[in-house]
Amino acid sequence: STCVACGECVQACPTGALMPATVLDETGQGDSADFDREVASICPFCGVGCQISLKIKDGKVKYVEGLDGPANEGRLCVKGRFGFDYIHHPHRLTKPLIRREDAPEKGLNVDPTNPLTHFREATWDEALDFAAKGLADLGGTKVAGFGSAKCTNEEAYLFQKLIRQGFGHNNVDHCTRLCHASSVAALLENVGSGAVTATFNEINNSDVAIVIGCNPTENHPVAATYFKQFTKRGGKLIVLDPRGQALRRYATHMLQFRPGADVSLLNAMMHVIVEEGLQDDAYIAKYTENWQVEKDHLADFSPEKMADICGIAPEDIRAAARTFAAGKAGMIFWGMGVSQHIHGTDNSRCLISLALMTGNVGKPGAGLHPLRGQNNVQGASDAGLIPMFMPDYQSVTDDGVRSAFTEVWKSGDFSDQKGLTVTEILDAVHAGQISGMYILGENPAMSDPDVTHARQALAKLDHLVVQDIFLTETANYADVILPASAFAEKDGTVTNTNRQVQMGRAALDPPGDARADWWIEVELAKRLGLNWDYTHPREVFAEMALNMKSLNNITWERLESEGAVTYPSLSPE
Repeated sequence: STCVACGECVQACPTGALMPATVLDETGQGDSADFDREVASICPFCGVGCQISLKIKDGKVKYVEGLDGPANEGRLCVKGRFGFDYIHHPHRLTKPLIRREDAPEKGLNVDPTNPLTHFREATWDEALDFAAKGLADLGGTKVAGFGSAKCTNEEAYLFQKLIRQGFGHNNVDHCTRLCHASSVAALLENVGSGAVTATFNEINNSDVAIVIGCNPTENHPVAATYFKQFTKRGGKLIVLDPRGQALRRYATHMLQFRPGADVSLLNAMMHVIVEEGLQDDAYIAKYTENWQVEKDHLADFSPEKMADICGIAPEDIRAAARTFAAGKAGMIFWGMGVSQHIHGTDNSRCLISLALMTGNVGKPGAGLHPLRGQNNVQGASDAGLIPMFMPDYQSVTDDGVRSAFTEVWKSGDFSDQKGLTVTEILDAVHAGQISGMYILGENPAMSDPDVTHARQALAKLDHLVVQDIFLTETANYADVILPASAFAEKDGTVTNTNRQVQMGRAALDPPGDARADWWIEVELAKRLGLNWDYTHPREVFAEMALNMKSLNNITWERLESEGAVTYPSLSPE
């Protein structure tokens, strides 16, 4: 069966014969119209950024439906439609926690059903005072921060501001370092922007597309529906992947190459295009540079030479290259399989060069699209949650850039040195250079490439502040835990893989004493001596727009009205 359990049939059913299980009682009866209110928001899972309607009954989410948003057009996947039970899970953190003095040695040894064996409950004032004092006593470069791609743009902006303004350096990062950071580097270098050049929906106007190093049917299921429909309209899909995957049944070409051989395969494809004169000479002359250097470089990468390296027969490489070059409008999609390499940036450079030589950037149905993973990894990166860039990818080494921000912040200058990345921060902990960390919504004890190395680093810290909605593996090592809010419990904007800034709206109150992440950041900053007086995320958004050209013509009020705006927006409407 090709069924992916997305529940689309449930939403489409006109008679009510199909309904979400959460609507039904023990007798199997229910009424999908039985809810108190509905709130329009954004799915918190992947980077597609589907717009959703949360149906609320008795203070809980009863069920979810898809809205007609620009990315999903009413569609949802199994996660977006049915994966909301975590919001009401009994393991949610509801009280601030401080590590007991008689707690066992730090390790993965806390039962989430009974954290009071290691922690004691505290008031917000006590927990925030304790968290701030521990960080302030260390101070400066002894403290580093990991922010989150699961939080809003405003919360990401506040986090990087807290580290830079509060501690005077740029040692702040988030999961993009283990995600598309290599893609961003290549895109900035070659096309001048760290975001996609076209939305994934633009495949509606394509006649050929490459999917490499990603598995959209699993990781971006709604985006995958557009890819499948593209092939049913006659579009030619080229899948390049060391693994077999569900999209192969839709592919015109499936090249299952050897892991790590991306550069050899892509260079061989480009060699064919040059050798057979399939490039777009007019586009190359008008929009690119160094074409002769590129041609000379590719001369040594014939399919015959590369076949043994990449494990693909020369005739198959040639056939795929001809198919892509023959298209009038082509798109290239890629994921972690391209970026998570020591040569991830080179992989991305190859894809960019392939698109440029065939004239497939900057026209309808064409473009480069690294499929972003987390729901707001694009927005968090845009907001400056990275160690070498301020918001909008402006270099921290540029005195003019820093002064523009410190003028808005009404504070002194901070370091002009690029900060440490996620992995470098943990190395610095082991080296004794960092002794305190503030970790918001990240879980390096589970997600770091070397979890043993990460867990040993977390255990070594003198002071660890963790802000999350669950007692994660990382929270096991915390000295203080600050209970945060799920996405359905707060207002704020997020930016999806399409560069669409969208409005998330609070549908519920956080459980117990949990609070919105932005509120916790503001209260912590105040205790660190920062003069922050934000009372709502809209005020943070307005500040962001002062130094982020990507937000030109995008206002909070416009987002409340329209729900989504794609940047760059060339007019206020």
